[in-house]
Amino acid sequence: MKLSEKIMSFIPAGDFWNSRAGAMLVASFASLLWWVIDWCMSTTFRSMGDWIMWSNTILLAAVLTLPYMLARRVWLQLVWLALVDMLLMANLMYCRTYFTAIPLESYALAGNMGDFTASIRDSLRWTDLGFPVILIWAGIVGYRMFPRKARVSTWMPYLALTATAAIASSTGIAARGGFYKAYDSQQQRCYWSSCPPTTFTLLGTWWFELEDQKLNDSAYQPEQIQAWLDEHRERYAAEWPDSLPERRNLVILLLESLESWPIEAEIDGKPITPYLNSLVADSTSLYVPNVFTQVAAGRSIEGQLLITTGLMPMIGTVYSIKFTDTTYPSLPKAMKEKYGAKTMIINCDQPTTWNQEVIARSFGYDGMLDRDSWVTDERIGDSHKLSDGSLFRQSVEKLKGGLWPEGESAMLTFVTYSGHNPWELPEQFRDPDFDLSASGLPDVVERYATMMHYTDSQLHTIIDYLRSRSDWPETLVVITGDHEGLATYRADALKSPKAQGLVSPGQYTPFIVLNSPVAGRFDGTVGQVDLYSAILALTGNSHYAWQGLGSNFLAPQSKHPGVAFSSMTSEVAGDTTALASGEMAHLRQARAVSDAIIRTDYLK
Repeated sequence: MKLSEKIMSFIPAGDFWNSRAGAMLVASFASLLWWVIDWCMSTTFRSMGDWIMWSNTILLAAVLTLPYMLARRVWLQLVWLALVDMLLMANLMYCRTYFTAIPLESYALAGNMGDFTASIRDSLRWTDLGFPVILIWAGIVGYRMFPRKARVSTWMPYLALTATAAIASSTGIAARGGFYKAYDSQQQRCYWSSCPPTTFTLLGTWWFELEDQKLNDSAYQPEQIQAWLDEHRERYAAEWPDSLPERRNLVILLLESLESWPIEAEIDGKPITPYLNSLVADSTSLYVPNVFTQVAAGRSIEGQLLITTGLMPMIGTVYSIKFTDTTYPSLPKAMKEKYGAKTMIINCDQPTTWNQEVIARSFGYDGMLDRDSWVTDERIGDSHKLSDGSLFRQSVEKLKGGLWPEGESAMLTFVTYSGHNPWELPEQFRDPDFDLSASGLPDVVERYATMMHYTDSQLHTIIDYLRSRSDWPETLVVITGDHEGLATYRADALKSPKAQGLVSPGQYTPFIVLNSPVAGRFDGTVGQVDLYSAILALTGNSHYAWQGLGSNFLAPQSKHPGVAFSSMTSEVAGDTTALASGEMAHLRQARAVSDAIIRTDYLK
């Protein structure tokens, strides 16, 4: 008797595991388990300590083995597993940037991924090689090591294993209050809200999304939404002085992945952002370094939602995919209402990326300049994306050419791209005086700082033009980031002693306002959702009907709580010890209220 047969004789249903059917089931389980391990390397291994993860993974592995059980063809099972692996890999890469599994609706936008090939390549890890290794092993075992036909029927042990796993999973989930409650509880409890996809598998994540949508459609009734809004105004509303000079023009520079820590920081005596440093030091500027980023799965498009509308990311979906017809009170609409401003959004993306063109109209922009509006003479990052330098240079040419006549009120929002990971700056754009090759910093920090230095060096093009206009005294310029940049790279970067003290452990983006009616520095903690309220006030729109879900932290008698909640994790930034009774619960409800507002078109 062979050694393998002796070993199998001591294992229940040993003949099953000594067959091709058993090998294919093991391969399916190995692929799923490797996905869990690979996912946890970027998040947390907490889910692997949950026995339901193991029973769910065994159950799904059994389901994935069904093609072989029905057709008894190894090649068919291998092709099937290869397709499953590609799906798992896609979600891994998405998680490494967006901290979650791919939302169901986003699969319909898969064609847009062509614009992010550089980021996709950068999100690959050596551990991803485990998937092809498992597939090759399955082929070798399936064709070489086991006989073509099992000595006994494999259906009974296969069905017994499937049933056992199904009973175990369903019993455990029922004991936790049912599927929705079990999933949602882990999502709220876990530091990384991305734990549930590994515990409940991708199928469970999709099921939760569908259930969550149905529940949230009726979770908050209009009177409950209004009650929360009334309480919010009572807690945080503060008068804004009408005597301050108005700003009839608003220009927002939404810089891709700009974090606060590079500003005023140096590496080996070299300032990372010398131009931004000079803007911050200007006596007419306002600088708020501690803006806690609050985006979720939609990242950049949700940065626009927070800043432009004062609403928060939705739960379980991205607003720009399914809720394009919702009414969004916004900065463009406020500027139009008070000043008759012409409004325009300017970027170098495709209009279909995150449904940007449709959302721009919903936000009240009069038009959008997108990828087809530019001569692609300089590329940084993905081959399709225009450099920040060329975007600003060509924009100034269009503005001088009549896009924004001097003396006419306008709101312009620029959305840049060069700061998108993987931060690969071509040699011809590098500053020879800012060479970090000998800095000793982790490669990702070196690349990020180099890219931020580049973007900083290009800002003067648009700022110099704005300052040269006769209507500059009436123009407010906001410089901020759409979200933090380092994402899952941060933890590894902070393991480096050289990066500690330079790279912030928190996810903060700056809020810099040029020609501000209120100048100086504000070091308190605020959230991205608060920027909407602040910009309304700074432009003289403090009486606009919709003041957002944040609060104006710049008001003379501000009641801002001094804390902000992440939309991706359970993390809270700021000092919570000073919060009044019930205040924490009220603030935590903000995202669910925002979700209900968007779903029900409450602000129509």
